[in-house]
Amino acid sequence: MSNLCCLLTAEKDSVPLKSIDVLLEVKDHVATLVSTLNFENKEDKPLETVFVFPLPGDAAVCHFSAQIGETHIVAEVMDRQQARQVYDDAVSSGQKVFELEESDESPDIFSLTVGNLPPGESASIRLEYVTELAVQADDGLRFCLPVVLNPRYQPQGSEGPSVQVTSVPASLVPYSLSFFARVSSPRPISKIESSCPLEPLQYLNADQTQATVKLATGHKFDRDIELLIYYKDTHRPSAVVEAGQASAKPGTLMGDPVVMVSLYPEFPESVMSNFNSCGEFVFLLDRSGSMDFPTYCGSRQSRIASAKDTLMLLLKSLPMGCYFNIYGFGDHYEHVFPKSAKYNQKNLKRALKRVEEMDANLGGSEILEPLRQIYRQPCIPKHPRQLFIFTDGEVNYTKAVLDEVKEYSEFHRCFSFGIGEGASSELINGMAREGGGHAQFIIGKERMQPKVMQSLRFALQPLVTDISLSWDLPEGVSATALSPPLTALFQGQRSLIFAQLNGEARSNTVLGLTMNLHFSLQPACDLDFDLKEDISTIHRLAARTLIRSLEQEQREHGKLAEEIEKVVDLSVQSGVSSIFTAFIAVDKSNGEPVRGPLIYRENPTYSEWLHVAQSEKREPLLELVSLQDASGCWLLDPCLAAALGKSTEELVKTRPSSVGWKVWGTILALIWLHGYQKDVKVEWELLAMKAASWLRNDQHCVSIHLISLNPLSALAFSLSQTSLSMCVARAAGKNKQKKDRINKKQFKGADVFSV
Repeated sequence: MSNLCCLLTAEKDSVPLKSIDVLLEVKDHVATLVSTLNFENKEDKPLETVFVFPLPGDAAVCHFSAQIGETHIVAEVMDRQQARQVYDDAVSSGQKVFELEESDESPDIFSLTVGNLPPGESASIRLEYVTELAVQADDGLRFCLPVVLNPRYQPQGSEGPSVQVTSVPASLVPYSLSFFARVSSPRPISKIESSCPLEPLQYLNADQTQATVKLATGHKFDRDIELLIYYKDTHRPSAVVEAGQASAKPGTLMGDPVVMVSLYPEFPESVMSNFNSCGEFVFLLDRSGSMDFPTYCGSRQSRIASAKDTLMLLLKSLPMGCYFNIYGFGDHYEHVFPKSAKYNQKNLKRALKRVEEMDANLGGSEILEPLRQIYRQPCIPKHPRQLFIFTDGEVNYTKAVLDEVKEYSEFHRCFSFGIGEGASSELINGMAREGGGHAQFIIGKERMQPKVMQSLRFALQPLVTDISLSWDLPEGVSATALSPPLTALFQGQRSLIFAQLNGEARSNTVLGLTMNLHFSLQPACDLDFDLKEDISTIHRLAARTLIRSLEQEQREHGKLAEEIEKVVDLSVQSGVSSIFTAFIAVDKSNGEPVRGPLIYRENPTYSEWLHVAQSEKREPLLELVSLQDASGCWLLDPCLAAALGKSTEELVKTRPSSVGWKVWGTILALIWLHGYQKDVKVEWELLAMKAASWLRNDQHCVSIHLISLNPLSALAFSLSQTSLSMCVARAAGKNKQKKDRINKKQFKGADVFSV
């Protein structure tokens, strides 16, 4: 980001946008948002005012209208070129006109133009969209209203205009924001959390299936507005059928019923415990200048520092036997190895040294070239490629990046992470969507590590293949898929399936769907449920899905007239925006020809503070993780003692003489993790599993009984320092005797390091 602008021009002209009112309606996992933008011209000449703002990349904009005094105008969707001609004609004839269109290259960015707003006149613009809510690591549903829009990076020499954004710090934003949310679900609402201060949650009924919440007074424009919504019984599949519109022609998308099936499976423990020990893990780290900004307003840690800490944790958690590599990108790209290297201690040490030296010093955000270099590398047999991308998402050629990921989607999975406020939701979500992976956003004071470790678990999950759907429909009714084929399914990730029902489907028809999932070396898993008719907003979500697929086809085949016509027809029919259409609203009453040019005003959007974050001392958990060997063990040395908050002498004197330094160091590290880091277990449990596996190896002197518990709770039992020493000594002396047993109790971590 650069060149922060003042709110007033050199002539001290005011900004016409005065306030934004937001109403959010959440029904289960689908959200409808209505924003009302209030404008007022306090100048003595007519204005043309422009406001550029972000929306979720997968949102379906479905309504746009204006209120001027007593006059209410509902916008039409039409071909973009036609809309621009209508706009110019309306302005020149003195008519009030409003246009809304999305960016050609970044579909999560929209521009609103208000033409010919007379002196003293006020106007209220109503914008409505629907979107699906993403699932988080802890089963919460995430809604995010992007209110921070950072200027997008555009490669030098590329074609097309860049997104022009006037940005100011939060304290200088001249307009107010109100936010109110109403949540309802068939399941009880457990809680609602936010990165922003909220008023207390208000339940509307006894069974707690309806609730309201709003922003606390004094909200600052220094972050996106995020809600995390938690329901009970979250893994139950659900489906709704929305009847076709009576005014629409049967056989069309809007005229026929549409089905939306929501899958959020919970796989058997026998499947989830079988983590893959193979794979090629490629990490692509944004090292552009904007990564030097703080992770949030007031943070002392920069985005690049947080990403480096997280990358270190990821590297330590990789399984032995895999392959890995690290790329950094900016104006150019760098890599640690010429090609992915075998995961061992030597290569891990080399990689960690390079990570420690990395900084946000590579300039721009040229992500395409490193992507192409990664994809040019031949895949390693029996080691599926898993690509992890860390970026603040400030690029202006999103669709080109998504096309590249999609082209190689059969050869890898892509896991993407948006860091900081203002990251492009279309870029982050789109890379994961096209690459069959999972997207995560890290904003505010959120820790990056637990979200990234969730994605690593997805990458290590056993492969789900042969996903098949079979519809149980009445005679004369058929289903036409509107969504791309479902090729990847993870535990902890929601998948939506849209289908158009053709034929005579009565309102009380009961429908059925069976889904067969075949795991590697595992039996099939069936999901059965009934579909009953309901009223929702799924037609527009389905239209958005189909429009994006058609836009993808025309990019692949060139801008063919017939492909563009399909998109325009569907966009006009459904009332959902596309890159080839725009919303246009014209007030044709009381127009007088404009004499002379209109005064042009930009309404600034919020931006992040640009102070440089100060480095922060590494936290104890990450310090301990940094000392772990690639094989999973820790050496008992002064560095480990310091990380555990003890002197070397305190730890050494408890070591049984028959137990090696690495074995004892590993045991103490695991005890410390289970005793003092339970709250962040999701971050270290994979590397703890690796450590437990190392201890179980026959070459080590510790009895297998000492660590025979589930790897995720290994050594979590109550023993004092002295009794632990005695038990290990006893186990070491009877390693070959299978009848030996350790007295396991509940472990209290505070007692372990107090002799």
